[in-house]
Amino acid sequence: MKDFQEKIEKIGVIPVIVIDEAKNAESLAEALVAGGLPCAEITFRTQAAEESIRIMTQKYPEMIVGAGTVLNVEQVERAMNAGARFIVCPGFDSKVVDYCLERKIPVLPGCVTPSEIMQAIACGLKMVKFFPAVQFGGVAMIKALAAPYNEMKFVPTGGVNKENLKEFLSYKAVAACGGSWMVKREWIQNGEFDRIRSLVIEAAKLKGEIRSENRNEKRR
Repeated sequence: MKDFQEKIEKIGVIPVIVIDEAKNAESLAEALVAGGLPCAEITFRTQAAEESIRIMTQKYPEMIVGAGTVLNVEQVERAMNAGARFIVCPGFDSKVVDYCLERKIPVLPGCVTPSEIMQAIACGLKMVKFFPAVQFGGVAMIKALAAPYNEMKFVPTGGVNKENLKEFLSYKAVAACGGSWMVKREWIQNGEFDRIRSLVIEAAKLKGEIRSENRNEKRR
């Protein structure tokens, strides 16, 4: 998990993707890699998700491709067999978390309350998903939760976009942000990969500027 966490923090922005046809997976992966965000959370809500993960990881092994919206152990098994490198859950399910940890699979359960975070800490986790981020209070809520659990890192997802990315990424307890503003479902379906690549480049650049500004402020 430590190695995975370091990689996620370095990438900074995780494209959260809903893909309806696996035939679009390779072109999408190409756009993400070329744009500077070699990472993807493929939501396990469509029939194409499993095969899309398989295609992406085979064609672009340098990518960190995970499965999101994972609700049970059976989905974990299917995602990992397809080549997924991490698992993301919308909430905290002890069966899924325990299964992943026993097999050394990086897992990000959704945690938005002190009780859920305490469960995550009890399992040895040091990074969790904060979802849906904006609806549950955004950065203000993360700051409130991080105060008593100062070793926990958060990956806010849900309502994160280029307008509020700086607010999230500037806070020290935020490891990375998940977002779909640069990889909208309809654009993937319509084959608008040049558009996606341009917005991924923009997101990667913005992340770099935010992180650079944060480092400069720490030196002052």
